Amino acid sequence: MNLDNLSKYKKLVLSLVFDAIGMLTIFDIIWAPASGYLMSKMYKGTRGKIAGVVSFIEEIIPGFDIIPTFTIMWFLTYVFQKEEVLQV
Repeated sequence: MNLDNLSKYKKLVLSLVFDAIGMLTIFDIIWAPASGYLMSKMYKGTRGKIAGVVSFIEEIIPGFDIIPTFTIMWFLTYVFQKEEVLQV
């Protein structure tokens, strides 16, 4: 599954779908590791690994399912991330 090469808008749609699944599911014991895995595949590097752990913890703790972790990560990556300036 190659989720890191998707366009940013496809990732947004997937993020909304994954957050909806996380809010609707009653099988958090199954969805929690799946969401952590999917998060780490969507966003590579250290940020993706940290987000995967946060997503797992958020899904495994009862009552925290309402937090849209995937969508928050999308905004952090594509909206609030500062542009890197190349210095020559």
